[in-house]
Amino acid sequence: MSNAIEGATPGFLVWRLSMKWRVAIDRALTPLGLTHAQYSLIASLQGMEHAGVRPSQRALADHTGLEALYVSKLARALEAAGLVERTTDPSDSRAVRLALTEEGRATTERAVEVVRELVDGLLAPLGGLGGKDTEAFTEALTALLDVPVPPVTASREESS
Repeated sequence: MSNAIEGATPGFLVWRLSMKWRVAIDRALTPLGLTHAQYSLIASLQGMEHAGVRPSQRALADHTGLEALYVSKLARALEAAGLVERTTDPSDSRAVRLALTEEGRATTERAVEVVRELVDGLLAPLGGLGGKDTEAFTEALTALLDVPVPPVTASREESS
């Protein structure tokens, strides 16, 4: 079992894999001045814009799985870098809408290509991005992500 620990639980392996990929993506994006978290935000924003949506920070937080406060912090940093435009929603003054700037679109396109190439290599044992094993892996991950996180109950709180 190469670098994995013998008898490791699925949860531990998912955690190790996510950490490995995060580090690899952070390193690959450094020349573009982006972190993995910033990439997650702008790549998701690009996808939503292609679908005709100009999301709020909250909608982008829900889409990425990042905390709303963290998305706000990332969006401010990306705005300061000239990659994202933040505007108040005219129908809800509490909501902030996000959009990529022209520079943000160009940077996102480069970043998506860098990450796509990296992930294709990381998925090589499964046949790369287009591999049948990758498709099955993606379906399994999607099924796991679709399982709701159970709420914390009083008995679980007491045992912590």
